[in-house]
Amino acid sequence: MRRHDRRRRPRKAHVRHILVANKPEAKAILEEIQTAKKPLRAFKKMAKRYSNCPSGSKGGDLGEFIEGQMVQDFEDAVWASELEAVPEGFIKTQFGYHVLWVHSITLPDEGGGRTKI
Repeated sequence: MRRHDRRRRPRKAHVRHILVANKPEAKAILEEIQTAKKPLRAFKKMAKRYSNCPSGSKGGDLGEFIEGQMVQDFEDAVWASELEAVPEGFIKTQFGYHVLWVHSITLPDEGGGRTKI
């Protein structure tokens, strides 16, 4: 976890993930989600079954986090993701391989409020 700059207004994101130990497993999970009739439902089911993260019991739901709370590679992938889109790939961090589902990203706006995208 990195420290976030309290003077700056950080971005926020609501994300689900499936964390597995190896690339072949991540690839198989990703392919199953991509070919499912209901991808989000398949994602939640796969998270409960295969994720090595405690969030797996909640369908992979990490809830909302603020910029600086997660490892850099994870956050970079989140900020670059399309919202509510079927994942196109997975990422590797020191924790393993992550398949991501990004529900929302909230950006600070110039007026001091927040803009949800």
